[in-house]
Amino acid sequence: MASPFTFTLPPELSAKEPPERRGIRRDQVRLLLLERATGRVEHSRFDKIDNYLRAGDLLVFNSSRTLPASLHGCCATHGPCMEVRLAERLPDDSWLALLLCEQGDPFGCGLRAGMQIEFAEGLAATVLERDENIPRLWQLRFSISGTQLVDLIYRLGKPIRYEYVSAPWDLDYYQTVYAKEPGSAEMPSAGRAFTWKLLLDLKRRGIQSAYIVLHTGLSSYMDDELDRAHPASEEEYFVSATTAEKINRARKSGGRMIAVGTTAVRALESAVDESGHVRAQHGYTRLRIDNKHRLKAVDGLLTGLHEPEASHLDLLSAFLPAEQIRAAYEEAIERRYLWHEFGDLNLIL
Repeated sequence: MASPFTFTLPPELSAKEPPERRGIRRDQVRLLLLERATGRVEHSRFDKIDNYLRAGDLLVFNSSRTLPASLHGCCATHGPCMEVRLAERLPDDSWLALLLCEQGDPFGCGLRAGMQIEFAEGLAATVLERDENIPRLWQLRFSISGTQLVDLIYRLGKPIRYEYVSAPWDLDYYQTVYAKEPGSAEMPSAGRAFTWKLLLDLKRRGIQSAYIVLHTGLSSYMDDELDRAHPASEEEYFVSATTAEKINRARKSGGRMIAVGTTAVRALESAVDESGHVRAQHGYTRLRIDNKHRLKAVDGLLTGLHEPEASHLDLLSAFLPAEQIRAAYEEAIERRYLWHEFGDLNLIL
């Protein structure tokens, strides 16, 4: 039986450049509204999002800052050169990374534990072992760590770029305006359309904001079979005491909890107890959310448009029946909405 999320996305509907390079502001992308209670579908523009929010609602943003997580390195013993895509930092300050050969088979570098990879400015890394859960990833230990390493990554790296993106855009295009804590391999893109002006306008209307951190991993392991299996990567998240208190207070007074991005959903649903009380936490989550998951912390979601069979669509089915999502997506395709990190947005309430 075919998945309800198997559909055809025309290649021309992949957003190839940021909205600002298409002649519009970042907050002028299109907005697809899906109403949970009635099944209503409405088409609007993102800078009119306040039409669908009300005083007392709480928007929960992911303030993780995008790393330029693509590094160029070569094996120390005159071996192959490769693109090193950082996926996530582990608790012992080592990293998981996808290693892609720059010549021939992307996985044909003869990778093995003990290899040394050399980068510019004296940075080096030792290949430790394959990841148990996602075998395309390797664990690396860099020659420096902490903020010193992050500073060097910002100097040497470039944003991870997929084939549908037309040019190597600067890192600033891959940041939300409120991003603070460096750590995401790819942009938590659902919040990209917010401007400071829009955030201020919403605040004036009584719509509150709170911030969590979840450092996003890779959206693709460059392996179709593995990507279709949707392995749940382990991602680091922080929910502060201030945010937890703000959420619990807003819920008690009848406000809706609206997660900005699937990353915010995963963090909040990882930090909530059975009674719906959100607790301050710092941890790693592999939480996989689908139509069997009972949402306890989140009432609504702002997210991008996701490609066929993506794991994010499984998460959306915790909010709405799969058939309803599929029908709305077919309508979005007919109306020429744009997909991916620089594309249009979907509000589920």
